[in-house]
Amino acid sequence: MTKRVREILGWYDSVSPGVRTNLARMLNHGRLGGTGHMVILPVDQGFEHGPARSFAINPPGYNPLYHFQLAIDAKLNAYAAPLGFLEGGAAEFAGEIPLILKLNNHDMLSDEPDPLPSVTGSVRDALRLGCSAVGYTIYPGSLKSHTMYEELREISAEAKANGLAVVVWSYPRGSGISKEGETSLDVVAYAAQIAAQLGAHVIKVKLPSAHLEQPDARKVYEATKVPRETLAERVRHVVQSSFDGRRIVIFSGGPRDTDESLFAEVQSIKDGGGFGSIIGRNSFQRPHDAAVAMLNKIIDIYAG
Repeated sequence: MTKRVREILGWYDSVSPGVRTNLARMLNHGRLGGTGHMVILPVDQGFEHGPARSFAINPPGYNPLYHFQLAIDAKLNAYAAPLGFLEGGAAEFAGEIPLILKLNNHDMLSDEPDPLPSVTGSVRDALRLGCSAVGYTIYPGSLKSHTMYEELREISAEAKANGLAVVVWSYPRGSGISKEGETSLDVVAYAAQIAAQLGAHVIKVKLPSAHLEQPDARKVYEATKVPRETLAERVRHVVQSSFDGRRIVIFSGGPRDTDESLFAEVQSIKDGGGFGSIIGRNSFQRPHDAAVAMLNKIIDIYAG
């Protein structure tokens, strides 16, 4: 156990040995094991966006086994997916990569302004599949956010009682927030704080822009001169908003992008004190070897 991983685990002093063990399992796995940084492969897009939009560009991605193998070959920290995809390969790849079972999902066939994802898996499923953690999405800003918060509280309590870590996707979205506001600095920082207050061990958010959505928050940001010009400064503020950096905060990769842009964002995450990246479409929408090479470059940045 490295000094850095021991330091991180020390921030979770109220959790059980089982939860700490599973956090350590993810932090110590893969090429970034022991560094305190994480790169995770999430593949929930088939449910969230539809199969063709997700996998037609790289047809091997239709096969759930493909994603297990990609995460293993790239030596990532963990692999996250909904129930069906994990059931499709958990036995064959047992013990080879830490798993995160995504417990709720939302489909695009009913893409209402104030979404409420459906619970599609259980803590018992996660235990049966040998997972290290459960994942759950909340949409701060949705008129149905209170239901999500209450569901998360129940799921989180059960997961922690069974020694599983809790990963929260905290994505601002809803009729009360503009499209630009979904990634505004004040809203993303608020979303990270909400996830931390709800008991998340690992928090996943989108990269923040310099935009400020809330008028009252804008006054405070401008009066206190919170640095927000560079992406690294904005990342640092989001991490600070997660209990002063005492929670693991990782950032999503978003839609497929150019390598140069993606690597620049990763460098900014590292420079801003972020703990890592969770990269789906930018990974599995490439041919296997190209995806492994790209992920290795990202790992090199975090390890450097």
